[in-house]
Amino acid sequence: MKKIIIFSIIGIAFIAVLIWFGKMNSKSPIQYDTEKAFKTNIVRKTVATGKVTPLEEIEIKPQISGIIDKIYLEEGAKVNKGDLIARIRVVPNEQALSNAKGRVTKAKLQLDNAKIVFNRNKKLYESGVISKRDFEVLELTYKQAKEDVINAENDYRIIKRGSIGSSGLTNTNIRAEVSGTILEIPVKVGNQVIQSNNFNDGTTIASIADMTKIIFEGKVDEAEVGKIKTNTELEISLGAIEDKKFPAMLNFIAPKGTEENGAVQFTIKADVTLDKDYYLRAGYSANAEIILEQKDSVLSIREALLQFDKDSEKPYVEIATGDQTFEKKELELGISDGINVEIISGITADDEIKIWNKIKKDKEED
Repeated sequence: MKKIIIFSIIGIAFIAVLIWFGKMNSKSPIQYDTEKAFKTNIVRKTVATGKVTPLEEIEIKPQISGIIDKIYLEEGAKVNKGDLIARIRVVPNEQALSNAKGRVTKAKLQLDNAKIVFNRNKKLYESGVISKRDFEVLELTYKQAKEDVINAENDYRIIKRGSIGSSGLTNTNIRAEVSGTILEIPVKVGNQVIQSNNFNDGTTIASIADMTKIIFEGKVDEAEVGKIKTNTELEISLGAIEDKKFPAMLNFIAPKGTEENGAVQFTIKADVTLDKDYYLRAGYSANAEIILEQKDSVLSIREALLQFDKDSEKPYVEIATGDQTFEKKELELGISDGINVEIISGITADDEIKIWNKIKKDKEED
């Protein structure tokens, strides 16, 4: 009898253990968390890459060819209009110099002859032998011969020295044409320079800009250029200055794009508002944040909660209907900032949304 009782107890215990294991195995090993929609401000932005540059940059070029004899200022120096930057030493062309010297000699010979003729006919005029009209023609010829000598000598001096006289405003002195900061002096003492003319831009002696007027110049993709407008406020971030953003105002959008790496890009420009505590240098790389669309206090969820139907590709979420049971709800979405997305319809603020990509184990690992 005792054996029967013992075996009965063992059997009942065994059955109880099997029932317990069955219940444990019926539970899902994955437990999904949920969260609710919330109201927030969503701002959709795009970023334009580019650089900051002066509004106007002037290149100073020589009016005569020669060799840099002396440079008086350095890059970064502030200058006023008319300040002396460099001096050029003229190296005359031997053929041109010889021709100019020949023209001087020829003009002097013609002057000597005109003088002799003039003096001889002056006596004849005073004696009444020739008319006043004939004498005036000879006098005009004599005066023209004098001017020809002066012009020939001036041409000779210009070819030989680069200027007529020793004035400080000669072509050999390179002066600032505007006030500002010298950004670059790409030449050195001894470099040969070429004058600016109709066939050649000439050698740049220096570039000058007003560094109190800075603009941002960047590129925007064709997919976003139609969504921006002039007079839009931007925020400029510089790679050289951390944790500081400069406000700017968009004032130009290029009417024509250029293809770069298979994508069409449009140039934009914006006036940058400077901060006296920071010095901006020309050419700093910069990014401009442009607001494309903004909505305040709209019902939103995290984009990470969205799922997409494999067939229709429509967005949806799963809503809790019970303990770890969920129902699919298709959504109509609004704007997104890449983190949060606006919900136009499909769910309410009270719905519990399944966090489908976050799992929680029922049993803790040892």
